[in-house]
Amino acid sequence: MSGFTIARQKMVDGQVRPSDVTDIRIIDAMLAVPREAFVPPLQRAMAYLDIDLDVSAGLSAKRYLIKPVVTAKRRQASEIMDTDNVLGVGCATADSAAIVAKLAAQVTATEGDASLAAKAKEVLAGLGFANVTVRAAAAAVGDAANAPYDVIMLNGATEVTPAGLYRQLKDGGRLVGVFAMMQPQRATLVTYSHGDFGTRALFDAAVPVLPGLGRLPAFIF
Repeated sequence: MSGFTIARQKMVDGQVRPSDVTDIRIIDAMLAVPREAFVPPLQRAMAYLDIDLDVSAGLSAKRYLIKPVVTAKRRQASEIMDTDNVLGVGCATADSAAIVAKLAAQVTATEGDASLAAKAKEVLAGLGFANVTVRAAAAAVGDAANAPYDVIMLNGATEVTPAGLYRQLKDGGRLVGVFAMMQPQRATLVTYSHGDFGTRALFDAAVPVLPGLGRLPAFIF
């Protein structure tokens, strides 16, 4: 058994399971996907730590793989089914998209940085993920051309209401993200049904804000 395989098992047993993640499909997916493959070589020793891992070396904006516990709990709250069409916004190198791909029928992952999106495509192809499509697109834009989606997952926090993404939900669809409009930040479930949106706070979770979903600077007289 490799060191990374042992680290992955310890991540699940020491971080994910004690955080009330009980969906065995999510646990199995997290045990199967090599998180280290989505991390720059010099950072692979940190791949399974309980941190938001910076993968933005050389980029103009910081990009992160969100810590495993927050990612797992958001997936569980979204109740992804094996027939679902899922949009992952701000995928970075797409580790989250890889895990969701083991739960859903089809995944579209967007990333605002074109070079990072290209890296995500390369890694996913190397691991044999045929049901994930990666597109270079700003976080607030999503992927309207292939909407509506059963589930939309924000791989980071938003300081604004992502109205453009709301409009890409199918009737009965769910959006899960960390909302940072006020403190503390909270993972939040948004549901769309019969023309109405409902929101429910899930748990406190401080994660980096996605580029393009930050609060605009206030004008000061």
